[in-house]
Amino acid sequence: MSQGFTSQMARNIFYGGTTFFVLLFAALIFHTETKIPERSKSAELTPAVVRGKHLWETRNCIGCHTLLGEGAYFAPELGNVYERRGPDFIKGWIKAMPTNTPGRRQMPQFNFTDEQLNDLVEFLRWSNGINTEKWPPNIEG
Repeated sequence: MSQGFTSQMARNIFYGGTTFFVLLFAALIFHTETKIPERSKSAELTPAVVRGKHLWETRNCIGCHTLLGEGAYFAPELGNVYERRGPDFIKGWIKAMPTNTPGRRQMPQFNFTDEQLNDLVEFLRWSNGINTEKWPPNIEG
């Protein structure tokens, strides 16, 4: 046996390694695809949740808030706000904005109707139910 790799040994290692990692990658994709529906709670999507998400997107809430770790860090995380504060607090907070408190950053007044507020709260309730593997790490986001 010679010292070092022959070109045949190098080729076999390359093809063997490539095959192994392609199969590993395919297994990870399959595992992820089977877990997403149960973690995302997509079966619980309702028309109200969809309308609430539309409000979230069209009012650019993610420009200030984070949702499940995505978005701007200017205002609080809202992925678990439903659990932290509850629906009545959320509706009251949105209606009361801006408070014009000196030295405090202000959320704009969107003049939502009661139906729009209910839809937005439903979207936040649905977001709160997503299995995020304990993210954010503390209850206050």
